[in-house]
Amino acid sequence: MRPFDLDQDIYETAPRSVSWFASKFPTLAYYPRFFNVVRSAGSLAKRNQYHGEQWCASSWNVLRHLEDVGVRFRIGGMQNIAQLESPCLIAGNHMSTLETNILPGVIRPHRKVTFVIKQSLLKVPWFGHVLRSRKAIAVSQTDPRADLRTMLEDGESRLAEGMSIVVFPQGTRTPTFDPKQFNSIGIKLAKRADVPIIPMALKTDAWELGKYVSDIGRIDPSKNVYIEFGKPLTVEGRGNDTQQAIIDFVSDHLENWNSPGGGTT
Repeated sequence: MRPFDLDQDIYETAPRSVSWFASKFPTLAYYPRFFNVVRSAGSLAKRNQYHGEQWCASSWNVLRHLEDVGVRFRIGGMQNIAQLESPCLIAGNHMSTLETNILPGVIRPHRKVTFVIKQSLLKVPWFGHVLRSRKAIAVSQTDPRADLRTMLEDGESRLAEGMSIVVFPQGTRTPTFDPKQFNSIGIKLAKRADVPIIPMALKTDAWELGKYVSDIGRIDPSKNVYIEFGKPLTVEGRGNDTQQAIIDFVSDHLENWNSPGGGTT
């Protein structure tokens, strides 16, 4: 069962009780449930039995498991995706592992979607099978010229199939947002494919980066999760204005969420 209605524009975690163990040890309580979801999804994907509906269900399960250990969500602007009549690019900052697990359940009910990912993720047990089954676009992050070619060629192909694409122009996950590291690869693809681009701001550091394995970090329920989608933008000219509009969207939301009393969850 999905956690929100498709006509909703905003989803907020409802008040709920958290078990004593989860409240004291949220990280220990969460990861066995998470790995169970990933293992089940990967097993289905390996057998070519993992489709969009199962991807949504997996994503919703991860969201619920995070809520069960006390993490609170506010997801806004969902109708900006739902009301589009064409596939699109969705470009935003990249903070943690949380977004690649939660966003499918938010976006996929409205439209087909895939991600631009680093190639190394395809080697992750179970998770790699899921990403292959969802036709993710894999880039090396070591050869910018080859990555741009892959992004443009595979991106155009996915968009032509009716798939929207989530891209994180920062490349790597980081708890801070540096506009100088936010490249214009999404702008280039949106212009080339003549599709709108939706800005996306994320604050997902409730799932911290791991010290030894970046995907497996501490879960901190004291930090709320915020995800916001902006109105679709059209890339005109060289796209400089659109690129700046996305950067401003991310920066402004992060500033609000990080300020005392910021956010509404």
